[in-house]
Parts: sequence; structure tokens; C-alpha cells
Amino acid sequence: MSIGLIGRKLGVTQVFQGDGTMVAVSVLAIQPNVVTRLRTVERDGYTAVQLGTDPAKRVTKPEAGQLKALPKAAQSLATLREFRVDSVDGYELGQTVALADVFAEGDLVDVTGVSKGKGFAGQIKRHNFRRGPKTHGSDHHREPGSIGPGTTPGRVYKGLRMAGHMGDQQATIKKVRVVRADPDKNLLLVNGTLPGARGSLILVKKA
Repeated sequence: MSIGLIGRKLGVTQVFQGDGTMVAVSVLAIQPNVVTRLRTVERDGYTAVQLGTDPAKRVTKPEAGQLKALPKAAQSLATLREFRVDSVDGYELGQTVALADVFAEGDLVDVTGVSKGKGFAGQIKRHNFRRGPKTHGSDHHREPGSIGPGTTPGRVYKGLRMAGHMGDQQATIKKVRVVRADPDKNLLLVNGTLPGARGSLILVKKA
């Protein structure tokens, strides 16, 4: 397992490759991350590196307690996330991890974000159910149909796909190709679309 980075989704655009083909890409802004804590098997039971980004105007006392061991400039960070790693050797508190240190063009990455919330949605939108007949006296155009037998089992099975809240859930897109990496502008362009709205938090790590 290797370290990842914390970033923000800027949006979706398109770029042209060397052979002239056009590719849709998601643009991620990844500012340099600061190592805020090192987890070890001896002390914590697992191995991980905690990274921080997004300067904060003020932090809570618990957050300040976590960051007090860092240099003064890194003691007010709004976003903290952990990445499991095989070893914490080579990392130290206050160290800056930049885009060029982790990712390069052509890499395959796993991207995690929170999908857009869609509110209360029916089965057709939420689970891609087929609709009922539209004509000939039908009165169940968008209804789900049967949700189970009567006497046996005499109940509705858990997990049955029904209408309900859609979106606003953590989602991970795996093995996405890095189309372009621009360390000078702290931008990472990855193939296709990713979960989340513009400006939402994104975690990127090697696939």
C-alpha cells in the first residue's frame, strides 16, 4: 500500500491526446499535503500516514492537540485524512508531500469522493427499474410491482430495492488512468468522470 493525496474536484473538461483523440477528464486540484501524524503497529496497531491540507482560520482544541507537534505554519489545517501504508519509513512530521512525489502521467489510481445528493428518488431513477405500461388502462406506470409473497415469508426481505434517499454517499472509482499531471499548477487530470460536485473533497491513491 502506498500513500495517497487529498485534493478538490474542480470539474470536467476535455483534452486532446497526441494521436488527435479527445478524452473527457476530471480536473483535480491537489495542493501540497503535510504529514500530520504517523501511525505505527507498536503504538496504534496499524501502519498509516495522516495528511492534512486546507489552511483553517481557527481549529478546535482537539484538532489543535493533534497538530501541536507540527511546525507553526502547519498547526491550523482544516482537512485531515489517513492513508494506510506498508511502512512509515521516509516520512516525518511536518514533511510536505507534493503531487510530483506520488503521481505521474499514465498511473492507475483509485479516487474516492462523496456522490451528489439526489434526495428522495423512486426505483426507476435509483435502481434502474423498468416502468410499467403507459396505456391500456394501466395505473402503475412507475410503481415497483410485487415486493414479495404473502403468507410465506409473510414479510419483506431486507435489502429489497425500493424508493429512498439517493446519492450523498462515499463512492470509489477504481483503476482510473492519469491522463496528465501538472506539478507546477498542482493539477491532476484523470480519465472520465468522478463522484462529487465541484469543489468537493477527493482522495486519490495508487490503484
